[in-house]
Amino acid sequence: MQTITLLIVLAPLLGALIAGLFGGTIGRGGAHTVTTVGVAIAFVLSALVFKQIAIDGAESFNHSVYIWLVSEGIRFEVGFLVDELTAMMMVVVTFVSLMVHIYTIGYMAHDEENWPEGSGAGINSYQRFFSYISLFTFSMLMLVMANNFMQLFFGWEAVGLVSYLLIGFWSVRETAVFANLKAFLVNRVGDFGFLLGIAAVLMHFNTLDYASVFNAVELQKDVTISIWPGSEWNIMTVIAILLFIGAMGKSAQVPLHVWLPDSMEGPTPISALIHAATMVTAGIFMVARMSPIYELSEVALAVVLTIGAITALFMGFLGLVQHDIKRVVAYSTLSQLGYMTVALGASAYAAGVFHLMTHAFFKALLFLAAGSVIIAMHHKQDMREMGGLRKYMPITWLTSLIGSLALIGAPGFSGFFSKDSIIEAVHHSTIPGSGFAYFAVLAGVFITALYSFRMYFLVFHGKERMDEHTRSHLHETPWVVTVPLILLAIPSIFIGGPYVGSMVFGDFFSEAITVAPAHDVLSQVGFTSAMGMIGHGFLTAPFWLAASGVFVAWFLYMRRTDLPAKIVALPVVKQIHWVLVNKYGFDDFNQAVFGGGSRNLGTGLWKVGDVALIDGLLVNGSARLVGMVSAVARHLQSGYLYHYAFAMILGLLALFGLFVVG
Repeated sequence: MQTITLLIVLAPLLGALIAGLFGGTIGRGGAHTVTTVGVAIAFVLSALVFKQIAIDGAESFNHSVYIWLVSEGIRFEVGFLVDELTAMMMVVVTFVSLMVHIYTIGYMAHDEENWPEGSGAGINSYQRFFSYISLFTFSMLMLVMANNFMQLFFGWEAVGLVSYLLIGFWSVRETAVFANLKAFLVNRVGDFGFLLGIAAVLMHFNTLDYASVFNAVELQKDVTISIWPGSEWNIMTVIAILLFIGAMGKSAQVPLHVWLPDSMEGPTPISALIHAATMVTAGIFMVARMSPIYELSEVALAVVLTIGAITALFMGFLGLVQHDIKRVVAYSTLSQLGYMTVALGASAYAAGVFHLMTHAFFKALLFLAAGSVIIAMHHKQDMREMGGLRKYMPITWLTSLIGSLALIGAPGFSGFFSKDSIIEAVHHSTIPGSGFAYFAVLAGVFITALYSFRMYFLVFHGKERMDEHTRSHLHETPWVVTVPLILLAIPSIFIGGPYVGSMVFGDFFSEAITVAPAHDVLSQVGFTSAMGMIGHGFLTAPFWLAASGVFVAWFLYMRRTDLPAKIVALPVVKQIHWVLVNKYGFDDFNQAVFGGGSRNLGTGLWKVGDVALIDGLLVNGSARLVGMVSAVARHLQSGYLYHYAFAMILGLLALFGLFVVG
C-alpha cells in the first residue's frame, strides 16, 4: 500500500516538474501527454485503493513515510492516512483532474491569442498551464492523504499558492492580477486562523499526529483557557473555531467568500478544478476529518451551521443577477458549499462529504460545459448575447441539462440524494441555529432551480441574440472538450443512488468520521434504499420548490421575456436588485476599509514616519543641526591672537569659578 500511495502523489508531481522545467524542449504535445498520463496513473491507482478499502473491506492504512524533524519529542513528518474518506476523495480529485487535463488540450489550444504579440510572458504558456494544474492535483492529494497536521498545512498552503498562479495565469490582464491577489490575501486571513488552530493542537496535545490527537480529545474536552482576562473558553471550542476560520477561507464561506467569483478571471479549466473537487472542498474535508474535535463543541457546530446557512441562501440570491455564464456557476458553487457546511454543522458529516462527491462531478460538468459554450461563442461570456445554442451544440446542451438537473436535485440524479439528505438531516437537528438553517436550505432549493434554469434557457433556448459573425461559426466543440463532458455526465446521473445507502445512512465512514449519539441526525431520517428515497422525494417540499423554480425560470425567460425588466423596474425590487448587483457591499467595504485603510495607513507612515521623522528629523534634521552649530562655531576661529587669548582667560575664569564653588 505504501508504494501505491507514493505513486499516486508522485505521478502528478513528476508530470508537473517535467512540463514546467522542460516545457520548451518537449513542446506542447509532450507537456500535455506527460501531465495527463501522470494524473491518469494517479486515478487508476486511486480507484484500486478505493476498491481495496471501500469494497473489499481492507483495513485502513496509516503510515509515516518520511520524518523531517524531531524536536523535543514532537515529530514533524510526511505520512499517509488512507481510509474510506480519503479513498473517496482520492478518486474524486484524480478523476475530475483527469477530465480537466483532457479538456484543457482543446480549451488552451489557441492560448497564444490571449497574450500580446511579442509578450515574453506568453512563451511556453501552454506547457506552463499543464504544469500548474498537475501540481495542483499533487497538492490536493497531499492534503487529503495527510495523517498529520503539518502535512495538512503543507497541502493547504500549496493549493493556495498554485491557485494564485492559475487565477492570475493571464498575467497581462489587470483584472486577472487583481483577482489572484484578492484570492491570495483573503485566504491568508483564513489561513492565519487555521495556523493558530494547529498551534493550539500542538500546545495542548504535544503532537501533530491525527490518531494521537483524536485518541486524546476526551481527556481534553473539559479543559479551558483564558483568551483575555476574565473569559474562559473550552479548548475544543477554540481549536474547532480556529480551524473553521481556515475552512471559511478555502471553502469560501461568508464573509471570506469574496475571492471566489473573481477567480473566474482564470481559464475555465481551472474554474472546474478549483471550484469542483479540489481547493474549495478542502475546508469541507478538513472539518469532516476533524469530527472527533467538533463533536465535543456544540458552540463550534452552531457557528459552522449558521455560517453555512447564510452562505447557502444569500450567495444563491447573487446568482440570479449575474450575466456572465461562469459567474452564475461560481455563485452556485458558493451556495452549494454552504449546503455542505450546513451538513457539517448539523453533525451530518457523511451527507456533507457525499454532497461534496456528487457536487464535484456535476459542478465540473457545468463549468466545462460553460467553457465549451465560451469556445463556440469566440470567448464571449455574456448570456444576453447567446440563446438558441441547442441546435448548434447538441452534446454541450444535453450535458448542461444533466448538470443542471443534478444541481437542482431532480429525483434520481446524483444531486438529489445528497441534497435531500442534507435537508432532512438539518430538519432533525437540535443544534442552535438549525431552525434558520432549515429555512435557508429549503429556500435555497427554489433559488438554485431559478438561477440554474435561467442560465440554461438563456444560453440554449429562446431567440438567438449573438451577432451574425458568431452565428455563422457556431458548431460543437472538438472531442477533447466533449468527451470529458460525457464522462462527467455519467456520474452526475448515476453516482448517487448506488452509494447513498452505504455512505450517508450506512457505516461507510464509521471509522473515518465520529458522531456523538446525541447528534446522530442521519439515523433519524429513516431511508433504507435509493428507490424509497426517490419515491418519497416526489412528495416533499424540496421537489416542489425545485419544480417551481424551473417553472418560474421557463415563464420569465421563455414565455414572457419582457417581465424580468418590468419586475426589476419596480421601486422595491429595484433597490433589492441594486443590493444584489453590488454583492451586498462586501467588495466595496473591503476596498474602502481594508484596501483603502491599508493604503491610507501606508501613506501616513510614508509622510509622517519616512518623510517627516526619518528624512526630515533624523537625516536632514541632524545635518541642519550640525550646520547651525558650525555656523556659530566658525566665528570663534577668527585668526586673531588676542581673540584666542581672551577665550583662554574666560575659560580659566570659568574653571576657577567651578573650583571655588566646589
